[in-house]
Amino acid sequence: MESVNGSSSLDGLRWQREEVKVAQDDDGMLTQEDFFALMTQELAHQDPTKPVENNEMISQMTAFSTTDGVAKLNDSFADFAASMSSSQALQASSLVGRSVLVEDNVFGMAAGEEPKGKIITDQPASNVNIYVENTAGEIIQTVPVGNVAAGESGFTWDGMMSNGERAPEGAYRFRVGGLVDGQASELQAMTYRKVDSVTLAGAGGQIVLNLNGGSSMNLSDVVEVSQG
Repeated sequence: MESVNGSSSLDGLRWQREEVKVAQDDDGMLTQEDFFALMTQELAHQDPTKPVENNEMISQMTAFSTTDGVAKLNDSFADFAASMSSSQALQASSLVGRSVLVEDNVFGMAAGEEPKGKIITDQPASNVNIYVENTAGEIIQTVPVGNVAAGESGFTWDGMMSNGERAPEGAYRFRVGGLVDGQASELQAMTYRKVDSVTLAGAGGQIVLNLNGGSSMNLSDVVEVSQG
């Protein structure tokens, strides 16, 4: 039946080709839903004389599932790494206010502190002395130790200078000398340093300890942790 002006009642109908919509909230990446929608369209428009074989379809599905699984696995590892970094930072924060042994003979001394350290030698040594030097390289105190066995030997400096006065706050250095097999030798000295704060630095979440005296070091470089 036609209307008064002769137009058909079906004139308002228009045929529109169905289009596959891709999700826009995944930065242009195809999701699993998009893949199955594309596969449905592929099956609907395939050549009837050359249909898609089952093994080819399974191969496509397997390939997509593998790619999707790897992407999710990478995301899981990223979340796990972030969690581990946060956990390490939390544990490292418990070191604030404590002392850590470092492979360095330079240290900072605050008021009332008695710096500690260790002498490291792989052979016995005799006539060992600890020389305390200021930033100008001047020896302000000599602490006689005597004989030390091979290995590690701990020591403490009371903070007093050779003139009987207490050394002011600041940076100092331990230098250790003695006789090894009758020859004058310089022995390795390690020092205990106070941890002032902890920093989570870098893209990899590296843990950095900020020590007294203004220097910093990686948590992985700590040799020993002391109670005080």
